Amino acid sequence: MAAADHIAGDMTLADYTFPHGRLRRRITSPDRTPLVLIACGSFSPITFLHLRMFEMAADYARFNTEFEVVGAYLSCVGDAYKKTGLVKAEHRVNMCSLAVAQSSWLSVDPWEALHEEYLETAKVLDHFHQEINVEMGGVETPAGRKQCKIALLAGADLIQTMSTPGVWDPKDIDYILKNFGAFIVERTGTDIDEALSTLQPYTPNIFVIQQLVQNDISSTKIRLFRRRDMSIRYLVPEPVVNYIEENNLYDEDGAASTSSDGKGGGKGRAPGESKGAPSNLPG
Repeated sequence: MAAADHIAGDMTLADYTFPHGRLRRRITSPDRTPLVLIACGSFSPITFLHLRMFEMAADYARFNTEFEVVGAYLSCVGDAYKKTGLVKAEHRVNMCSLAVAQSSWLSVDPWEALHEEYLETAKVLDHFHQEINVEMGGVETPAGRKQCKIALLAGADLIQTMSTPGVWDPKDIDYILKNFGAFIVERTGTDIDEALSTLQPYTPNIFVIQQLVQNDISSTKIRLFRRRDMSIRYLVPEPVVNYIEENNLYDEDGAASTSSDGKGGGKGRAPGESKGAPSNLPG
């Protein structure tokens, strides 16, 4: 994990620096607008679907818009959110950093997670605009410097909550969808047309991405599997499986992470493997 991406137990905002090492600083086409995708969420834990959303959005932007993706960020909500199943922000940021370690363009920004108070999504997007377009001056193009479009990346379930009365402050919805916009990935069980029905004024700034390969992995299901002492391997990245096992996360009674070798996998098994799978120890 890059030092700027992960949170040590005693890290504070005073130690924070904006992680920009994977942000492309120049595009070659004068006709395209640089785009930075921001996924805000719990990521408790991060799954392969979270990662696939970025790849789907990059493909969509390439083939269907005038945008050119120059970077993307995961931003974990802070501990003040108090959501069920939310482990400490330190763990969630570390798991996200492990998940994107091999990526050339995905980054983790711990700024939101380091705050003791809850931050609205609008404030988080403002932070990225400030860091990328104001402090760094945007991106170079053959036509001169351009500001990046900062856009929210989310599943259709989030857009559905925006259309549900009483969940979001209407002023925040207006601010986010007018000033930033959103790339929305269809999710199993969510009626995207219904979710967008009350957001018609903002549809020019909302880009809906179809899942060509259906994937309904969720953090909720991963936590459930852990509580039931079931395998989560191949549902989340392998380094994240190892981190969950090593730190006994999402294991309310301690059973799922108990093993005779102290490493969570059980004798002869890798971390996260099903205890119903055969051991590789000699019989």
